[in-house]
Amino acid sequence: MNVLRVAALFAVIAITVFIYSIRNRVAEFEAYGYPGIFLIALLANATILLPAPGAAIVYAMGAVFNPIGVGLAAGTGGAIGELSGYLAGFSGQAVIERSDIYDRIKPWVDKYGGWAIMVLSAIPNPFFDVAGIAAGIAKMPFRTFLFFIWIGQLIKMTMFAVAGKYSIEWLANFIR
Repeated sequence: MNVLRVAALFAVIAITVFIYSIRNRVAEFEAYGYPGIFLIALLANATILLPAPGAAIVYAMGAVFNPIGVGLAAGTGGAIGELSGYLAGFSGQAVIERSDIYDRIKPWVDKYGGWAIMVLSAIPNPFFDVAGIAAGIAKMPFRTFLFFIWIGQLIKMTMFAVAGKYSIEWLANFIR
C-alpha cells in the first residue's frame, strides 16, 4: 500500500512539472476562454469508463484564468457531460450492472440518492460513471441527478482550478 502512495505522489509531482513545462502553450487556450473550458470539461466527462484529461486541463487553466470562473465553466460542462452515464443507465443499456464496483455503489445511490451523487462527483473518482449509471438504473429524477452532479462537479473543478493557480505559482517561485 505504501508503494501505491509513493507512486501517487510521484505521479502528482510529474503532472505538476509537466503542466508547468507547457504553461506557455496552455495560454493558447485563452483564445477560447471560459466557453472553451466548458467544452473541454463536457467532452472529458462524456466518456463512459474511459479516462480523459479534463481535470489536468482545468488544473492548468486555473493558473491562466480566474479559478472560480474556471470551476464554474468546467463544473457546468462536466455535469452536462456526466449525463452520458446517467442516460446509459436510464435506458437500460448498462452492462456494468454485473460488476463488483456497481454492487458497491448502487446501494449508496439507492439509500442516499442525490447526496451520494454529489459526494461521489465532488471527489476525484475514477468510478463515478458507475454511480451515474446506477442513478439512471434507479430512475433517479433527471433534475435531481443534474442538480447534485452539478454541485459536486463545481466543488471538484473549483478545487482543481485553485490548486492549479497556487501550485503553479509556487512551483515557478521554487524554480527561480
